[in-house]
Amino acid sequence: MPYFQHLGRTLHYLQRGRGEPLMLIHGLGSSGADWVLQAVSLESKFRLIVPDLPGSGHSDPLPAPARIENMAAALWALCDHLGIERLNVVGFSLGGAVALEMALQRPEGVQRLALINSLASYRLNHWRKWLEAALILVLVPLIGMPRAARMGAKRLFPMPWQHSLRQRAAEAVSAVPATHYLDTGRALLRWSAVGRLNRLKAKALMIAAENDYTPLAEKRALAAHIGADLVVVRGSRHGTPFDAVRATNAALMALLNDQPLPPAERWTCDPAGHCGPLPFTGTIAEDHAFASPLSTVTPARSAEAA
Repeated sequence: MPYFQHLGRTLHYLQRGRGEPLMLIHGLGSSGADWVLQAVSLESKFRLIVPDLPGSGHSDPLPAPARIENMAAALWALCDHLGIERLNVVGFSLGGAVALEMALQRPEGVQRLALINSLASYRLNHWRKWLEAALILVLVPLIGMPRAARMGAKRLFPMPWQHSLRQRAAEAVSAVPATHYLDTGRALLRWSAVGRLNRLKAKALMIAAENDYTPLAEKRALAAHIGADLVVVRGSRHGTPFDAVRATNAALMALLNDQPLPPAERWTCDPAGHCGPLPFTGTIAEDHAFASPLSTVTPARSAEAA
């Protein structure tokens, strides 16, 4: 797993496939490994760049306090390192905020932008945002990461047949240091792009879960404001890339190939029979899991791998 140094900190990333550059940015408490269910479809047509955000996965945190703007700048530094001037960007939840920030920092640099269960501001102007903030900022210090992760995973994937998704989510979030998780969560609550949306030039798509934790009305308003297509996935909760793989992948492929969106009757959560064991073997998740620890990777090897 290659890495490079940005502001004296290590940023890890994976590359898979060939074609137009496409960056996939994960959510809070996650890592690049969690794009496994999309990468298997996308890597046949695109050059995937899948980073671990600062403070997540194998990447070092940036100097505190964390800021979404600095995370986006770090990913642009990665693009510069890889010689990529223009790319497509997909972001989920926290990753959507970073993706939108990237598109606002360099409007000409993002050709297509997909935001999954993301907003232009997480400042606390709605009771559901207050509730989610309380869960992040109060519950984690009170009961610890492992227990909070199990509770969060059960909220994300409550159905009996979603056991593998629930287990994976609990394990992934449990492994995140609480200080990194909380610092990133606070960064998200401080961030807003509302006053800068007129800068956006990318062709945009928003994918929103019917039962997401944050208001659907706010996502509809954002889509209208930035001229984005909006896909509302029936039955999905916040983890739409996991519980609605088919709808997510079909919508992303439509955006990335400049094709019409699939018909609305296909915008549904995956059925029970579709939620089997996660396909780790030979995927970015396996690559990520077996990445060499930083102490065993030399800068020369990193440059060769990139």
